[in-house]
Amino acid sequence: MPELSHRHRLLVLAICCMSLLIVSLDNTVLNVALPSMQRDLHTTTSGLQWTIDAYTLVLASLLMLAGSTADRIGRKRVFMAGLVIFSIGSLLCSLAPNLSLLVVFRMVQAIGGSMLNPVAMSIITNTFTDARERARAIGVWGAVVGISMAAGPLVGGLLVQSVSWRSIFWINLPVGLAALLLTLRFVPESRAPKARRPDPIGQLLVIALFGSLTYAIIEAPASGATTVAPFAVIALVALLGLLRYEPRRAEPLIDLRFFRSAPFSGATVIAISAFAALGGFLFLSTLYLQNVRGLDALHAGLWMLPMAAPTFLCAPLSGRLVGTRGPRLPLLVAGTAMTASGVLFAAFDAETSNTTLLIGYVAFGIGFGFVNAPITNTAVSGMPRAQAGVAAAVASTSRQLGQTLGVAVVGAVLASGIGSSSYRDTFVSAARPGWWILTACGLAVLLLGLLTSGRWAHRTAERAAETLQSAEIRQPAGASGRA
Repeated sequence: MPELSHRHRLLVLAICCMSLLIVSLDNTVLNVALPSMQRDLHTTTSGLQWTIDAYTLVLASLLMLAGSTADRIGRKRVFMAGLVIFSIGSLLCSLAPNLSLLVVFRMVQAIGGSMLNPVAMSIITNTFTDARERARAIGVWGAVVGISMAAGPLVGGLLVQSVSWRSIFWINLPVGLAALLLTLRFVPESRAPKARRPDPIGQLLVIALFGSLTYAIIEAPASGATTVAPFAVIALVALLGLLRYEPRRAEPLIDLRFFRSAPFSGATVIAISAFAALGGFLFLSTLYLQNVRGLDALHAGLWMLPMAAPTFLCAPLSGRLVGTRGPRLPLLVAGTAMTASGVLFAAFDAETSNTTLLIGYVAFGIGFGFVNAPITNTAVSGMPRAQAGVAAAVASTSRQLGQTLGVAVVGAVLASGIGSSSYRDTFVSAARPGWWILTACGLAVLLLGLLTSGRWAHRTAERAAETLQSAEIRQPAGASGRA
C-alpha cells in the first residue's frame, strides 16, 4: 500500500467505519424490531433467535476465509464485493414474505458482511503503521459501535413504529452505496506480499463446528437432548478435526500458532465473552421492555439509550488508553462494569425497578464501551503485517461467535424457563439464569484481562511473532502445505 497523507488516511478510516456502521446498526436495529417481527411472522422465541443467529453464524463461519482471501487477491476488491452483497441481502430481507426466507436472506447479508469488517480492519492496520496512531484509529472504530448502539434502537424504534419492521433494512442501502463509491475512488488496493492458498477442508470444519453447535443449543429446549445429540457430536468431531488437521498445513485457515501468544488467546476469549454478553443482554432487554412492560418499539429504543450512550463515549477513551497505557486498564474497567451489571439483574432483579434498570444499563454500556478497542488492538498488534487480515478475522470471528452463542444460550435458557406460560408472568424468574450467564461473561473479561496483559503475556506474544515471522521467511512462495 502506498504512503498516504494524514488527511487521506483519515478518509480511508471514515470509509471503513461506514461498513462497520451498517453491519453494527443492522444488529441493534433488528433487536428492537424482534417483537414486531414475532407478531407479524407468527414465530416462537427460537424463531427470533434464528433471525439473529443465522446472520452471526454465517458471519463467524466465513470471516477467516474472507480475511485470508482479501490478503491474497486484494483487500479493496473483496471489500467492494462485500458492500454489494450486503446491500442486496438487505433489500431481500425487506421483501421476505415469511420467517424461512427472512433467515435465508439474512444469511445472504452475512456473506457480504463477512467481507467487510475484517477486511476493513486489515485496511486500517496497513494504513496506520504507527502503533499509537493505529490505536487511536481503532478507538474511533470502536466508537462507531457505540454510535450504532445509540442510533440503532432509536432509528429502529422510529421505523418500526411509523412504517414497519421491513423498513429497518432499507437504511443499509444508501450507506452501502455511498461506501462503495467512496471505496472505488479513495481506498488504495493492498494485499499480502505472499498469497496464502485456500483451505477448503478447514473451512468446512469451521462451518460444521459453528453450525452444529448453534443448532444444538437453540433447538434443545423444544426438540430435546436426544434430537440435538447428533449435532453436538458433529460439533465435537469438527473441533477435533480442526485441531488435528490445521497444524499439518503450511498455510492453514486458522494458524494455531497465533494462540501461542497469551494476549492474542486472551483477546479471542475476551471477545467471545464480551459479545456473548452483548447478544444476550440485547435479546433479554428487548423482549422484556416490549413483551413484559408493554412498551412500543420507539419507547423501548429510548430506554436502551442509557446503555448505548456510555458505549459511544467510552470507546474512544478506551482507544486512547490502549495507545498510551496498554490494554490492561480498559479491560479491567470493562470486566468490572459488565460483571456489576450482570449481578444487578441476576441477584437483585434490576428490571423490576426503573432506578436499578437504569443503573444496570449504564454499567453495561460503560463495560462494553471499554472492551472493544483492547480486543482489536491486541489481536493485530505484534502479528506480521502480511497476516493482518487473518489475525483481524480471528478477532472478528470471536466477536460473531460470541454473539451467536450469547443469543443461543440465553435464548434457550429463557425459552426453557417460560415454557407455555406468558412473558409477563414468568419473564423475571425465567431470565435470572441468563443474567447469571452474562455475569460469568463479565467476570471472564475481568480475569483474562488481568492475566493476559502482564509481562509474561507480552513475552509469549514476542515469541509467537518471531515464530510466525521466521515461518514466513522460511516458507517458499506458493507452498501448498501437507495434508
